[in-house]
Amino acid sequence: MSIEELLAQQEGKTLEFKQDLSSHRNIVKTLTAFANTAGGTLLIGVKDENKAVMGVENPLEDEERLASIIADSVEPRLVPSIDIINWQGRNLLVVEIYPSPLRPHHVKEMGPENGTLVRIGSTNRQADSPLRKELARWVEHRSFDEEPMPEINPEAIDFGVASGMFSGLREWNEKTMESLRLVTRYQGKITPTIGGILLFSAEREKYFPDAWIQCGRFKGRDKSDILDQSDIKNHLPLALNDAYDFIKKHTSFAAEFGELKRKDKPSVPLKAVREAISNALVHADYSQRGAPIRVAVFDDRVEIENPGLLVGGLTIEDVRSGVSKLRNRVIGRVFKELNLIEQWGSGYQRMSASCRELGLPEPILEEVGFSFRATFSLIKEPGSAILNEKDQKIVALIKESAEEGGATPKYLSEKIGMTTRAMSTRLHKLVDAGYIVAVQKNPYDPNKKYLPVKQD
Repeated sequence: MSIEELLAQQEGKTLEFKQDLSSHRNIVKTLTAFANTAGGTLLIGVKDENKAVMGVENPLEDEERLASIIADSVEPRLVPSIDIINWQGRNLLVVEIYPSPLRPHHVKEMGPENGTLVRIGSTNRQADSPLRKELARWVEHRSFDEEPMPEINPEAIDFGVASGMFSGLREWNEKTMESLRLVTRYQGKITPTIGGILLFSAEREKYFPDAWIQCGRFKGRDKSDILDQSDIKNHLPLALNDAYDFIKKHTSFAAEFGELKRKDKPSVPLKAVREAISNALVHADYSQRGAPIRVAVFDDRVEIENPGLLVGGLTIEDVRSGVSKLRNRVIGRVFKELNLIEQWGSGYQRMSASCRELGLPEPILEEVGFSFRATFSLIKEPGSAILNEKDQKIVALIKESAEEGGATPKYLSEKIGMTTRAMSTRLHKLVDAGYIVAVQKNPYDPNKKYLPVKQD
């Protein structure tokens, strides 16, 4: 990335500016956090307040000094790439760090417990014990939910519940449990894995008291006044439907369609929020304590939050572009075989497409504290989604045809100058957005017409 491109960005998870080496302790902390998280670039010679390019006076001396400081201050040893770049007559030090295969690193003088840092947004945060172990597991290509629990009898996994969920999908027996890694062989004996207990054990809360979903419907835009709540402690695959039903219940409005009966319409892309709940269940860091998965419904948005930062050096930009790394391999495989999740890496694209279909902005993805959050905007009432010019013309034509009993797809196609198939696609989206309603005897009714939604 060029200096111009770096200067055009704000400080964040993978970028920081420093004017000089005077605050070398903070520089060491930043580089340690970069190495433990997603890597990053430190640009020295630039003011972090306003990104004014000052340059460094003695680049060769500063380069050598910085290399020595890093070598003496970080453990295991960290070897960054340090380059001197002349930009518009000023020398800059560009320090690049990649996600390290020796993670977790720590600042030597602070010790492993206090000096292991991670990058969250533009800040360096101290990693707690579960996160330090998570960093080590990822480097060793181990998954938390694959670890054995030898102190627990395999019968703690509810065979009946598990086999019932897979009914019609695959043959179920004890070997199936081992192939899905719900159980594993440990010191010559069959023992449950963490994933097996999390997914199908009635004793899950005993060992993982925070592996549940906390749902709340709040009045307004903050959490000061709660209207409804639900603590979902079902088996994880079933908890998905429970959380989805909670959101559906609190994000539907009653729309009146002429003489037709009232019908509930969603004010949020339900496919997208279901995808987000699935992701939260599959990617949650269940080793954390005191942090259940949270679903919060406000007047203007839905937030779905799970404990755990992005794993394996991922950034928000990676997720948006379709890059996916699985934190919990056992839970992920079971959800995949139960058809609760689709192809890896395509979740954000599907969520974004669902939002666009309702005229809503794409979901906001962010790391908050040691959690990951997806936020979806709501349509407050029927017809509040943003329409493009062509869709506005379609809705206007349907309103003009209301007194004649509505407009047919053929009529609308001829007026707008579109194929019938293209018109049908647009009409379907307008129905989902709450602008219009189809009047029909059945889905294949050749005399189907469309009417505008009657609003109070």
